Amino acid sequence: MPGNAVWTLILAALAAACLFSNAGAQKTPNFTAAQWQADVRFLGEQLPMVHKNAFHRVGREEFDAAVDSLYSGVPNMSADEIVVGMMKIIAMVHDGHTYMEAAPYFRSGAFPVSFYRFSDGLYVQKAAPAYSDIVGGKVVRIGNASADDALAAVSAVVSADNKMGIMDGGPKLLAIPEILAGLKLISDKQKLTVVVNKDGKEHSAELKPQGTFHDIFDTPPDWVDAAKMQNAQLYLMHMGDPYWFEYLKVKQIVYVKQNAVQNKPDETLANFYKRVFELIENNPVDKLVIDLRNNGGGNNGLNTSIIIQLIRSKVDKPGHLFVITGRQTFSAAQNFTNLLEKFTDAIFVGEPTADHVNMYGDNRPFTLPNSGLVVRASTLWWQDLDPRDERKWKAPDIAAELSFDDYRSGRDPALQAVIDHKPGQSVAELVRSASKSATLGNFVQQTRAAKADQRNRYVEFEAMLNRLGYDLLAKKRVADAVEIFQLNAETNPGSANVYDSLGDALVIAGKTDEAIRSYEKAVAIDPNYASSIEALKRLKKK
Repeated sequence: MPGNAVWTLILAALAAACLFSNAGAQKTPNFTAAQWQADVRFLGEQLPMVHKNAFHRVGREEFDAAVDSLYSGVPNMSADEIVVGMMKIIAMVHDGHTYMEAAPYFRSGAFPVSFYRFSDGLYVQKAAPAYSDIVGGKVVRIGNASADDALAAVSAVVSADNKMGIMDGGPKLLAIPEILAGLKLISDKQKLTVVVNKDGKEHSAELKPQGTFHDIFDTPPDWVDAAKMQNAQLYLMHMGDPYWFEYLKVKQIVYVKQNAVQNKPDETLANFYKRVFELIENNPVDKLVIDLRNNGGGNNGLNTSIIIQLIRSKVDKPGHLFVITGRQTFSAAQNFTNLLEKFTDAIFVGEPTADHVNMYGDNRPFTLPNSGLVVRASTLWWQDLDPRDERKWKAPDIAAELSFDDYRSGRDPALQAVIDHKPGQSVAELVRSASKSATLGNFVQQTRAAKADQRNRYVEFEAMLNRLGYDLLAKKRVADAVEIFQLNAETNPGSANVYDSLGDALVIAGKTDEAIRSYEKAVAIDPNYASSIEALKRLKKK
């Protein structure tokens, strides 16, 4: 199954919390309204104090209003609703490293089902044998809500940096009775009705909780899986192994599956990659694939040695180095992704990562005084890239998302995209070629075609074309730069920045009147666009 590595850090903390807070968990539901209110107020006060910057993505007023609202509502709420309410407040910070260790409170176990959101919807990926009839079905209803409404409701509970983290975590939380009750998706924690569409027919099952909360992350081996495991792809194998590789000799591909950023007891990560690069140097290898899609992080201090080895290798060149990322590429794996983007010629394939490129991390705990529930808040700012780089994820150069039929049939669209790729096909390579070539050639036509291609749906065309335009200006290719900026304005007509950049190029080209019109368009879109305002003052004065 698609792995659960994003949750590795959380699971470790939850396991510890179960041992630390077991006594508290037994008495939690019996707290008075005043005790719950004291916990809510403590949470509202402590989270901003412990977190490095709790208000980097949510306003202080919005946060305080949510705390006040929950505090006031406590007397009329169930314990489940209160705990879920506190989780929602924490989730407002939009930081995957800041979360509540709520496992001690989840005493009902879990409904024996594993949901996964594929590119074509929410499906039952796995379930206990008694519920095999719904495995492989597209979810129609969960409890008293439609699949879409249930996902929307649970999204507010998930602590995550971005929607990829929510896409990974939300379906998992839909198997927890207390979460479902707290969201009012069920009224009885001992019963969950799931309705699916399978083979053109609706199937319904009434599930009873069993096992433990941890079963939703590490499903028991006897559960029925929708995938035909005899056709399982490489990314599904050895999920418990932090890292391994395979040489696909016929395709001249070395495939590395790295599920964690950590050392093994018998081999360091640096020595593992040393073996990888020794094989590459001594064998016919055309492509290296580093698969990070299930990598939830670890020790980012181990990343540098890999990068050094990589940039010395024969595969660090356009069209020969590929990195697969996804909704579980998180924490130290994001740091690794950042270094790969910054220092290598890697082409990224798959889904966006689950972290902002610059992020908060290194959390530390504080304990709510009455319930004993533990909250962890980030204490450090990790800035690997430009401080102005506010990307919410590292997007793939080639989108390759998993459909349910891909999973069921054992196809891996991400690896297949790597196999099919020919040097020069990615948008980044097209831009690089346009920058190095004497003329633009058919770059404009190629770019229009690329923008219409769904494989490029995450490519940030505006930023990429803008960089190319200024690069061409620096090389005194003024006419080419104007053409690129005009293309950017044509394809991104709602952006003030593209008209501002076009104005800069037109000034250099000596086309003052056209430059003024371009700057005026920028200001019409954004009346406070400072550089265009200053340019207009300067040009009109002349």
